[in-house]
Amino acid sequence: MQAIKLYNFPRSGHAHRVELMLSLLKLPTDLIFVDLAKGEHKQPEFLALNAFGQVPVIDDQGVVLADSNAILVYLAQKYGNGRWLPADPVGAAKVQRWLSTAAGPIAFGPARARLITVFGAPYNAEEVIAYAHSVLKVIDQELADSTYLAGSEPT
Repeated sequence: MQAIKLYNFPRSGHAHRVELMLSLLKLPTDLIFVDLAKGEHKQPEFLALNAFGQVPVIDDQGVVLADSNAILVYLAQKYGNGRWLPADPVGAAKVQRWLSTAAGPIAFGPARARLITVFGAPYNAEEVIAYAHSVLKVIDQELADSTYLAGSEPT
């Protein structure tokens, strides 16, 4: 099998979750470093892969996809053998709920707090941390009754 190209930046949480999924699926991966500090993600070559100029992007033998959530769904459906993304409507919706939560509340809470700490982003730390705590409280409540947010352990 030909390696899947993963355009990433090592400190990107979004790229990390795609790299983790590739690892869990035991897929050969060619990591391609995109130097965000030097603006490589805003150069025409990279913008041809992702017009938003963001990592991660994968190239799976000519299938080029951007957005970590879209990539995770693609990888799970193509290579997961039904283990990582339920086929039933309720199970699939539960997974989508948490992918949406990652793109919304987690991005604006815990991930934004990480941006302050790791990159010195100019957000109001007190507000971001308070919001992060409220998001994590909901996740803790969900996990009080289940080991997994979207159902049972993958088989």
